[in-house]
Amino acid sequence: MHSQKMTCSDLEDVPCPLCQSKEADHVLTGRDLINSMPGRFNVIRCKSCNLMRTNPRPTKTGIADYYPDHYGPYNNTKIKENPTTSHQYKRFRAGIKNFLFNSRTTYIPRCKPGRLLEIGCASGSFLHEMALSGWSVQGIEFSKKAAQEVEKMGYPVFNGSLERAPQPASPFDMIVGWMVFEHLHNPVSDLAKLRAWSTPDTWLVISVPNASDLQLELFGDSWHDLHLPNHLFHFTPKTLGNVLSASGWKIHSIHHQRTVNNLIVSLGNLMISKGYRTFGSSLIKLPGRLGKLRYLLHPVGWILSKFGQTGRMTVWAKINE
Repeated sequence: MHSQKMTCSDLEDVPCPLCQSKEADHVLTGRDLINSMPGRFNVIRCKSCNLMRTNPRPTKTGIADYYPDHYGPYNNTKIKENPTTSHQYKRFRAGIKNFLFNSRTTYIPRCKPGRLLEIGCASGSFLHEMALSGWSVQGIEFSKKAAQEVEKMGYPVFNGSLERAPQPASPFDMIVGWMVFEHLHNPVSDLAKLRAWSTPDTWLVISVPNASDLQLELFGDSWHDLHLPNHLFHFTPKTLGNVLSASGWKIHSIHHQRTVNNLIVSLGNLMISKGYRTFGSSLIKLPGRLGKLRYLLHPVGWILSKFGQTGRMTVWAKINE
């Protein structure tokens, strides 16, 4: 049973952070399909710049209610060591999988190691992987419990929001954020802050859901990556480019991830909404149960990625000089 605090989280009505306009069109109304938290939330599209956002939305204080300790990314990123498997072999295997499938959200090709910052590092598995590859790593994580997992491994982590994070001792060579910038209350100012922590050679690498995907039109409020109310913004390649530009960044490349998981889970959500709960629940669990059989679906993901229709994109950017 959810606590009364969770059902009464404060909501705020805010203008578009990109153009400051309050004029917007209603896109849809949905609910939390991942954590089953209470509430109904509107997605609107700015009439001036087309940036989609959740509005009204939970305040910076109230949003914490929608990140319970069992929140998926916290558990899925716990550091797991297999002493029988060398790190070099794991990196080689990951590289082969990325070359064939490009399915990993967090894949970084071989770059010269330097100083790396991960925004929303959760329980630290990516930081750990990069540290083993020679990077000097640190993270920023909103969840106290997840940040404690990172600290246990000896990696520096700031527990709190990016907005409140202190100035680093020196610039970073790479800043990453995996499915996190859609969660931020003001991505424009936060990205501008990261620009100040960078040099012209710094890479900014972020992955976000792609709201220009046909899946949003097909599934509506059943779209898995809508993730209300945690996702406060719903980017398209164009609006993300505009947000980055307003923050002092310029897109270098966009990669559409080769995955069909979102499609399968969204279909499961839709079936449940139509009353087919058993079938829908089976579809939602299917990606996690396929094991190696999931590779049979990658040709479909490859085709969908060519048309930008997999629901997720990874963007590489540098400072716009």
